[in-house]
Amino acid sequence: MGLRGATHYGTFHADDVLAWAMLSLFWDPAATLVRTRDPGVLAEADIVFDVGGVFDVGARRFDHHQQAYGGSRSSAGMILDWLEAGGDVDESLASNLRASLVDYVDDVDTGRRQPERSVPCFAVLVDAHNKRCETLAEFDEAFHRAADMARDVLRGLVAEHEARRRNRRWMSAAMADAVERGSNLILLSHWFDWKPPYYDLGGREHPTEFVLQPDLNGETWRTVAIPPERGSFDKKRPLPEAWAGLVDEELAEVCGVPGAKFCHKNRFIAVFDSRSGALEALQRGGLIRGRLSS
Repeated sequence: MGLRGATHYGTFHADDVLAWAMLSLFWDPAATLVRTRDPGVLAEADIVFDVGGVFDVGARRFDHHQQAYGGSRSSAGMILDWLEAGGDVDESLASNLRASLVDYVDDVDTGRRQPERSVPCFAVLVDAHNKRCETLAEFDEAFHRAADMARDVLRGLVAEHEARRRNRRWMSAAMADAVERGSNLILLSHWFDWKPPYYDLGGREHPTEFVLQPDLNGETWRTVAIPPERGSFDKKRPLPEAWAGLVDEELAEVCGVPGAKFCHKNRFIAVFDSRSGALEALQRGGLIRGRLSS
């Protein structure tokens, strides 16, 4: 049997839902939850949040409503702090969770920020689960549905965080490889979102101008002209003007390579049916320098 959590019954908010979602995802997936205000039941729980009038980290009591607590956290932020301190969530992930979701939930719950009702933000979506409830049993059922949603959101944020760290490793290696080859072309063997780590790793000053990468489906290869800075629609060096807007046979004839598929009219991307075809087109166009292998 898992550890026992407790929070208040009735109407719920984003902070207590998110607190429970984090506990059941990162702390103990087998944990159970009781929703009550009974002091005797709360006293028997292994962890209590958003109820009870006590903030005591050592006793695992995390209520922020009493005047004795002078911090800025709601129960969500309190629980994340505790999970991080205990090693259940590492520092880097905790920082990303705060920036992506938890700080916002804290701010809304403590009145420092008002959610925009026209925007389906996390706090508004959680609150929507309350609207059809009239009995305590219905509120309990809705709370757990909202927690299911919150866990899915958290899983997505965890996956995004892991992808960022992985993509940073891959991009760092690819950028170093291009420098070693004396090339302005980054060669990637598989698809991933390379732009965020590229600029985080100094891409603005990096000597590369193009990226060659397979598409997500793995059936075609794309050459991308790298923007000079994050978010720019400009290019360090555009693809040839003669390629602009051409497709299929027309593009193949101009670039001299069979299997050419498409070049955007703004000359920032061109697609080919093979890696070798894309490289040959770049070489024929006089676009790349340096070696193509280390």
